[in-house]
Amino acid sequence: MVESDKRQIKQQRLSEPDKESRSSKITKPILSSVIVILVLVIGYFGYGYFSNLNSIKTDEKTEAKPPRILQMDVLNGCGVKGIGSKFTDYLRAHGFDVVESKNYKTFQVARTLIIDRIGDLAAARRVASALGVKERNIIQQINPDYFVDVSVVIGKDYSELNISQK
Repeated sequence: MVESDKRQIKQQRLSEPDKESRSSKITKPILSSVIVILVLVIGYFGYGYFSNLNSIKTDEKTEAKPPRILQMDVLNGCGVKGIGSKFTDYLRAHGFDVVESKNYKTFQVARTLIIDRIGDLAAARRVASALGVKERNIIQQINPDYFVDVSVVIGKDYSELNISQK
């Protein structure tokens, strides 16, 4: 009888689905679905995040920095009346910030000078190029108490410069 009992128990187990196997049959598809949904959500937001970062980096690379606005003063060193205003108007029209226009200490300046006041020769060269002043007429006189980047001292050669050819 013992053997027949064993067979009966075995048959009962085979004929009745196990409670554990039922729950695992339901749980596995649900878990799989949740994982797939999570992967899709993470992928969607991750793609948006990383594509936004790339576009920001691209925008930063393509944006050209505008040249720094140079502040300068124009000093009349030739004695011609109204020449300071002419130079001021010309420089402002070319994007320079002329903050002051006045007479130089003397009217005996032969050649127009560009004076670098802050140690930025590239800035002085930009001004010289705009006016048509030769590079040998660019000098440095750095003074931290002076509040302009460049000074233009108009010499008696003003008629040879770009401003007079307009």
